[in-house]
Amino acid sequence: MRGFGELEAVIMERLWAAEGWRTVREVLTELLEQRQLAYTTVMTVLDNLHKKGWLRKESAGKANRYTPVMTKEEYGAAQMRRALSDSGDPAVALLKFVGQMSPEEAAGLRAALDAHEGRDAR
Repeated sequence: MRGFGELEAVIMERLWAAEGWRTVREVLTELLEQRQLAYTTVMTVLDNLHKKGWLRKESAGKANRYTPVMTKEEYGAAQMRRALSDSGDPAVALLKFVGQMSPEEAAGLRAALDAHEGRDAR
């Protein structure tokens, strides 16, 4: 699993924030608040993201609508899994990662581990 290009990332952020299906026109309208883009550029990026497996696509009359196949949080978890796998030594990578955490992040990790262990005990 690879990360996104710059425009792909901006579009994915918009789609995750939308929490639903969006047409090319809807995505373009939101993006025009920040930058000048052509309709065909947005259409191509959305279609490429669909071909790469990041988006679902359905017909909406003459247009297509798109929605992410996973949540932003699921994507983040997959990226962390990839980074651990690519690290060479996941235990050392985790130790270094935890060492960089804020107290709030560490508390969140403790809570997640407790929930995970509680689930496994059932």
